[in-house]
Amino acid sequence: MLDVHRTHRAKIRNHSQVEDSLDRHGWSASKLWNVANYHTRQVWEETDEIPDHEELKDELKTHPTYKGLHSQSSQRVLEELAEAFNSWYSSDDDRDNPPGYRKENYYDQQGRRVHEEHPRSTVTWKQNGIRHDTKNNRVRLSKGANHKEHPKAWEYILVEYETRPGVEVDNLQQVRAVYDKQNERWELHLVCKDEIETPDAPGEATAGIDLGISNFAAVAYSTEDADLYPGNRLKQDGYYFPKEIAKCNDSGGERARRLHHKWSERRTHFFHSLAKHIVERCVEKGVGRINVGDLEGVREDENGEAKNWGKHGNLDLHGWAFDRLTDILEYKAKVEGIEVMEVSEQDTSKTCCVCGKEDDSQRVERGLYVCESCDAAFNADVNGAENIRLNSNESNSESASSLDGDRSTGWLAQPGVYLYDLSCGFQPQAEVVDCKP
Repeated sequence: MLDVHRTHRAKIRNHSQVEDSLDRHGWSASKLWNVANYHTRQVWEETDEIPDHEELKDELKTHPTYKGLHSQSSQRVLEELAEAFNSWYSSDDDRDNPPGYRKENYYDQQGRRVHEEHPRSTVTWKQNGIRHDTKNNRVRLSKGANHKEHPKAWEYILVEYETRPGVEVDNLQQVRAVYDKQNERWELHLVCKDEIETPDAPGEATAGIDLGISNFAAVAYSTEDADLYPGNRLKQDGYYFPKEIAKCNDSGGERARRLHHKWSERRTHFFHSLAKHIVERCVEKGVGRINVGDLEGVREDENGEAKNWGKHGNLDLHGWAFDRLTDILEYKAKVEGIEVMEVSEQDTSKTCCVCGKEDDSQRVERGLYVCESCDAAFNADVNGAENIRLNSNESNSESASSLDGDRSTGWLAQPGVYLYDLSCGFQPQAEVVDCKP
């Protein structure tokens, strides 16, 4: 059996009864974020180190703001802050600012700021803070100690929810209260764990994936089929959003927060769409195993020094979460019975997948690989993907025996290209209409 987690969005039926309590907890989550943010900045300035969420918990568990939420809810806020700081701190991207404070500014008719207040942040309850009534579609959410102003019977928020037809909420693991600013009301995100029977693999073939910057992913399914997934849309967002955020007068202000959130959502959607499309293609082609190039060390050389990929290359490399795609791909592939394995990427980009000759000079341009030994010419990224598919430690005889004739115009030279569209995911290049970010 295979454990999978599904998130169901639910409308709150008794919104007027619980709105005030959810508001207070949303504000408390923002206060705790800001206190932890201030503490993290102080530690960073003094030690040049970012504290992890365990260190933050030990430091702040006696702070009044920590008691504004259930203990596990407070821990989740600190986890999110630590993740945000470490993601920024490890990026080496001078254009980005560290995570900002959560506040909303209000202005008068002359455009002058009159006051600011904490926004309603998302509040997460884990299992210890949840009591689920499946019969009546209700959840009891534990209040923070600071909000237990009523007798014991009111130490929780009783929320009645409604999901879309046909959805059964069972084995509830987590509840998130999310404020919809557009509709000015709260909604619930219910995270449930389901067990499904592990399916048989679609086939015995192996696919190889080479992750990169210009082409975010090159996939070799066999000696007769390969696909390219350019990272143009991700790259455009990577240049567009930091510039817009830099224009904000306050890096922690409402507009900057919205831009950060939108940018994050678009990257997440890109990763999920890409992983889904690759897995669907693997199912079509009877793939039972996916080899993914292990990018460990791609940012550093053998001496531990940072590699220089050029100004824009460094920004792209540090800003793109290749490991995040691998995690999403592994999850989606597992549901289809496909195994995902990380294999060494060493020398795959400079080795001919046809004859096995290794030479740095054979990659004559970014997208072209020409082998001086066997006169093969093909797409350089697909060459790397094919080496990963066969695994560098294995013989390349399969590729050599399957290719004959004019290799420069075969599948290695002209793979299928899929471009990303915000509305419809990945589509063949000729069918996509470009749009601005």
